[in-house]
Amino acid sequence: MTRVRNRNLKEKILEEMTADYSNALDKNFDLAKQLIKITKDGKVDVLHKDEFSGKQEILLYLAGKLYAKEAGLIKTEEAGNKELMEELGIPKGSVLPWIKDLRDHKKIKQIKKGKFANYTIPISLIEETLTSAHKKIGKLK
Repeated sequence: MTRVRNRNLKEKILEEMTADYSNALDKNFDLAKQLIKITKDGKVDVLHKDEFSGKQEILLYLAGKLYAKEAGLIKTEEAGNKELMEELGIPKGSVLPWIKDLRDHKKIKQIKKGKFANYTIPISLIEETLTSAHKKIGKLK
């Protein structure tokens, strides 16, 4: 009886509680293409930059890096402080506190590279990030 009950619980957990994030990029493609463009050399361009906070720009940029990597245009989806400053045009004095806040709130993951750190957005946050950004530009129009 206990084995049957455990098996039923296992089946219920697998059917009702597990999340499949493997297709998050595909599922959210239509939202992403309204917010992000990627050049043929893998550079990410955040559209509507003026509408977003700096933290949202960083999240969208990192989401774009995931799409660029998935397309085979770049080798890694990670970005460091220097890349974020240069590509987004954000000064160091702004990027560093925003990165810290995003890291502290578990919106981005830090990957240590010696004395430097790179960042990536967890695939599980792609839908939330893109939906939030899309709602923001939708309200402004």
